[in-house]
Amino acid sequence: MKLNKKYDYVQGTRTTEQGSRTYHVRGMNLPSVTTVLAKTKDQSYINRWKEKVGEEEAERIKNLSSKRGTAMHKFLEKHLHGSGYEDLTEIGTQAKPMAQKIIEVGFTPISEYYGSEVTLYYPGLYAGSTDLTCLHNEKETVVDFKQSNRPKRKEWIDDYFLQTAAYAMAHDYVHGSCIQQCVIMICTPDLYYQEFKIEDSELRQYKHKFLKRLDNYYDLVYSDKEQTFIDTKVLLEEFEKDKI
Repeated sequence: MKLNKKYDYVQGTRTTEQGSRTYHVRGMNLPSVTTVLAKTKDQSYINRWKEKVGEEEAERIKNLSSKRGTAMHKFLEKHLHGSGYEDLTEIGTQAKPMAQKIIEVGFTPISEYYGSEVTLYYPGLYAGSTDLTCLHNEKETVVDFKQSNRPKRKEWIDDYFLQTAAYAMAHDYVHGSCIQQCVIMICTPDLYYQEFKIEDSELRQYKHKFLKRLDNYYDLVYSDKEQTFIDTKVLLEEFEKDKI
């Protein structure tokens, strides 16, 4: 897989305070896509799960998954950059074969990539970091890597699609591109690989859904929309009229 520096990406600075992640990009402090989704998410399922397993066990599982996911991402990032990397911790020895599975199966249709751990932003509204932008089966693509404790069903991962759709929309707006699809690559600790894809009208539907969540987020956070550069309701209306 070769690097094609087709797009001029900027690197944002990421900070996290009281559970909310913010990106500082080109003089703008923007909420992260993950924060927007977390603040507007129906938490009833998560709360029921915590009640079932207990707060302490839920926190243990969450922390383990987060550390394993971070380690897996590190292996993948280093592979893309062509540099060696080893992590001999217990977490690292679990994460390495998961990353290798994604490389072996998920990377096969990718002929070139444009950036890894890329900061993407929609001026005045939101920002985030996507794992990979690339040419996947000859289509410009946003890719996100995920670890999971168990196999997923498509109906369970709506927020993954919303996340990548937001990245695709930001990429197109800032770089004048035409991202054609978003691909979610998932691997479990027992090396079960799954791939989920949205494209065409389905990708557009998820962009629309994200804009609704974004508008909801700003309604929750600000009573005065003058604190954003772009009125999210106007943006939503423009999108619905097929002007975006």
